[in-house]
Amino acid sequence: MPELPEVHTTVEGLKKVIIGKTIENVWSDFYIGAKHNDRQNIKNKKYFEKFKKIVTGTNIKDIERRGKNILINLNNDYTIVVHMKMTGNLMYGLYPENKFIHLKFNLSDKKDLVLADMRKFASVDIFKTEELKQHKRIGTLGSEPLDPKFTAKKFFKIFHTKKYPIKSALMEQNLLSGIGNIYSDEILWEVSIHPLSRTDKIPEKQFTEIFKTMQKILKFSIKEGGDSKSDYRNAFGEKGNFQNFHNVYSRKGDKCPKSKCRGIIERMVIKGRSAHFCPNHQLIYK
Repeated sequence: MPELPEVHTTVEGLKKVIIGKTIENVWSDFYIGAKHNDRQNIKNKKYFEKFKKIVTGTNIKDIERRGKNILINLNNDYTIVVHMKMTGNLMYGLYPENKFIHLKFNLSDKKDLVLADMRKFASVDIFKTEELKQHKRIGTLGSEPLDPKFTAKKFFKIFHTKKYPIKSALMEQNLLSGIGNIYSDEILWEVSIHPLSRTDKIPEKQFTEIFKTMQKILKFSIKEGGDSKSDYRNAFGEKGNFQNFHNVYSRKGDKCPKSKCRGIIERMVIKGRSAHFCPNHQLIYK
């Protein structure tokens, strides 16, 4: 699933090409064969017809990221909310017929903004911009890891009273928004903390290290264009490079790359999510 760096990279790419463009038409087949056709998103045909009516003819004012969500703000005071889920990619350009493209915005520059999604898990809906805090996903999101106002002290305050495994806590979107499997694994490997460590047992000094490392890794991935280990492509259909710098994620059975560590990378499941770690140098607080 695209995480903060991938969504950020997509948004920054689209900012260069779609702001100021008019949406002249919208097409989708997301609702065909949808198992839950009563959802309040475009997988419901009636909802899509309403969606199409609201957005057609509007001008794109801005595009931003919140957590793993893409917000496309329109000049009629509505916002298109896109969550790419596992295999979604929001891309701009000229696209011929493609069986994985399930949403297409025809823009005034005669190019398209498309959502390609092999597994059709992506979610797209429309919401009044001024009411976004009431949106079921947006309204419950926690702190943004790269917000300049977000500090190590605030980070510690959020987590130290919880009794979660640190791996799960980092991915809890109502505590901290935008981080998933890839970056939680990489962060914890770097700071030598075991993913099962309880948040209420980890000292503040270590939380400060987690905070600094989290920001460093996220910024580095953004610089590298995100992670394309799986399906992610940026706004122009290009792969990112962060998958070339994995130390632990998806490296089960490999030797730990940390200097002088003789551990072998292991994988476990914590609350339904996979965790990759080195049992040798990643210490557990419990």
